[in-house]
Amino acid sequence: MRSFRYLLPLLLFVFIGISHAQQAPPQLDPRIYEIIENTSSERIESDIRTLAGFGTRNTFSDTLSDTRGIGAARRWIKAEFDKISAECGGCLEVFYQRDLVTKEGNRRVPKDAYVVNVVAILRGTDYPNSHVIMSGDIDSRASNTMDFEIDAPGANDNASGMAGTIEAARVLSKYRFKHSIAFVGLSGEEQGLFGGAGLARYAQENGWEIVGVLNNDMIGNIEGVDGVIDNRTFRIFSEPTPANESEQERRARRFTGGEVDGISRQLARYIHKQVKTYMPEMNPMMIYRLDRFGRGGHHRPFNDLGFAGVRIMEAHENYNRQHQDIRVEDGIAYGDVIEGVNFDYAEKLTSVNAISLAGLAWAPPAPKDVRIGGAVRPSTTLAWEESNDPNIAGYKIYFRLTTSPTWDNFVYVSGVNEHTLEGIVIDNYYFGVAAVGKDGNESPVVFPFRQIRR
Repeated sequence: MRSFRYLLPLLLFVFIGISHAQQAPPQLDPRIYEIIENTSSERIESDIRTLAGFGTRNTFSDTLSDTRGIGAARRWIKAEFDKISAECGGCLEVFYQRDLVTKEGNRRVPKDAYVVNVVAILRGTDYPNSHVIMSGDIDSRASNTMDFEIDAPGANDNASGMAGTIEAARVLSKYRFKHSIAFVGLSGEEQGLFGGAGLARYAQENGWEIVGVLNNDMIGNIEGVDGVIDNRTFRIFSEPTPANESEQERRARRFTGGEVDGISRQLARYIHKQVKTYMPEMNPMMIYRLDRFGRGGHHRPFNDLGFAGVRIMEAHENYNRQHQDIRVEDGIAYGDVIEGVNFDYAEKLTSVNAISLAGLAWAPPAPKDVRIGGAVRPSTTLAWEESNDPNIAGYKIYFRLTTSPTWDNFVYVSGVNEHTLEGIVIDNYYFGVAAVGKDGNESPVVFPFRQIRR
């Protein structure tokens, strides 16, 4: 169990002022600390060992055996979700979601097969169709992704992310949330992001609203191939603006800014802020890229359809332990085996996810129709659509220098849907608005891409 030595973190934002409000909501939610305390490295270790013990989880490996292959792995994952659900009175909706992938036109697909995902939804009380998603990958690979017989334990890539997702479900199933939380095991990542693409289409076709996707792909390694050992730093990858934005939106942004303020980047900032507030011992590193250079992950198919999504992962990869046959060569041990996983670090990154999911799922919906005005004026005005959510306490109007990666300043207001920041010139800052609940949890910040028209 962690001690509570970090219960009094320094406030990270300048509280500029309060307008039209009786009292600002609390800055900290004690339930978030409970979630951190209740996350278990021992359970995560047990789950990683179980997943690695299936020998290989290659997408095209054995589906009939009860002890080897991806079929056994996904049935075990579903059984774990079912067990968690039974312990919380049936609070999880657990099901398989699958799509057929074919050999034709896919160079990494050796045969036609179903790519099967495992989904467990903790249904929200107020906004059941609004989803926050945490995902890990079920499948693994060796040096040759087309070899689905050889051992590929995938202890870090990506049993760590899958185990973290299961553990987050265990911890968060003890609570009830306004928005739904989906805990997902995705398949087919190594062959072409097939599982993520299938679930993203499923979400779109079924009209899901998605607050954000937290894709966890490798959260257990602390010894980098660069020689660095770091058990505090992790990376959050995010694309700058939505891939499906219109040409009109692109043209408007050229004149008003917002090149680094898309919905996925705001999700990354939310996670960064949540961690710096509740886990100040950790060092979140926001990376201004969709993913690692020239590579991909399962958040990307959601991004492709216009959903907010990020990748959370270790800071220092070890390529000797990634996509490698198990062997010793020139005195170097290769292979993604249990010995390369730091379970305490995996627990920390699982907590990062769990507290971000909880904050997002407890928060009110993000403000709609956020607009801005202030050209050739000594002040800036923000306006937004008034919400009828009874749990909203007010709004935070954030602003930052255009060169700052994080929202550094805010003004809290309540009972209004428009506010003017006197003396703040629009040209020198970026602005955004977040909804604040009575418990202090906030929505992601919404950047104003539209102007106020009088």
